[in-house]
Amino acid sequence: MKCLPSAKVPQANGNVLHDWHAEILALRALNQFFLTECRHLLDNGGEQTDIIRRRPQQERNFASQHRDTWQAQPFAIRDDVRLHMYCSEAPCGDASMELTMADQEDASPWEMLPPLTATNGAPEGHGGSDHRNGDTVLLGRGYFSQLGVVRRKPARADAPPTASKSCSDKLALRQCTSVLSSLTSLLIHPGNAYIRCLIVAESQYTPAGFERSFSAKGRMSSLEGRTWHGGYAFVPFQVATTRREFDFSKRSVRQQSERIAASNLAVAWNPRLEEGLIGGVLQGRKAFDSKGASQVSRRKMWALAREISAILADDHSPICSKLSADSYDAVKTGECSQARRAVLEDAKREALASWVPNVRDENWSIG
Repeated sequence: MKCLPSAKVPQANGNVLHDWHAEILALRALNQFFLTECRHLLDNGGEQTDIIRRRPQQERNFASQHRDTWQAQPFAIRDDVRLHMYCSEAPCGDASMELTMADQEDASPWEMLPPLTATNGAPEGHGGSDHRNGDTVLLGRGYFSQLGVVRRKPARADAPPTASKSCSDKLALRQCTSVLSSLTSLLIHPGNAYIRCLIVAESQYTPAGFERSFSAKGRMSSLEGRTWHGGYAFVPFQVATTRREFDFSKRSVRQQSERIAASNLAVAWNPRLEEGLIGGVLQGRKAFDSKGASQVSRRKMWALAREISAILADDHSPICSKLSADSYDAVKTGECSQARRAVLEDAKREALASWVPNVRDENWSIG
């Protein structure tokens, strides 16, 4: 599987990716690219690149003084930039359930298991087919009768449990938080950072699944028209299809080989980055070794953000102070991140209610 088992998360220490499904790796690579653009802008003394612009002091002051939440990020995505995302396969989770059902020999719904308690333990023979936190069941790819729910990353039934949420769930949440990560949102204003169109291979598009998973007519209905402090809003992306198949899609590969299998290999790419990854770390490096940390890992992204804040120096003391915190957890909490946390809390409570946090990789520092 392309995600870290829950039992291994405490060993990650910011060096190992929790999730390297294509959609999530692309979003991490995009955030890394945004940060390198900010660094490039500062190093060259300009006002903007093709993607990023510096916000004038007047704009930052106005944003902070006329809202009750801090939003004085020094950078923003240019107003003439639009973000589009292409997926050669339907995102795993809720948006692909119809395709998953159709791919089964027996497409009838599975019976739901009773909730676990501290005394009854895991059902016999059930292996890693669901992840449970108390009485919360985070479903995998089964239980077809349950639609519109948060699911974990799919894997074989005997795979170790994971709390990584499906790509459908994470993309749905990005319609509220923007594509910016917690680190990047300290430096870049989220206003123009929303995906405007999700383009998917026509063979992978099921109108009911995508509407249910992402739109204001489905599980996100309670958030329609919602805005939050800090420049955040519910911005549902449009969905478009293409008949053009990716050369290495599952369907293209099946035409050349009778047997295909999933792999934990991946590639992270942007105009300033190209990395081969295996098991969430750089290919050829040992698991959990800091030397194997990808440029899109928590550790390397924090280090890059700190470099940028150091160049900004005293002019942006709240950001500098935040990024110099003693732990990664402290970076993600506090006044500058308050607006983003409020968005996450509302979206999870109202639309993605069964979201189980994937925690225990926060209390580490880069010194």
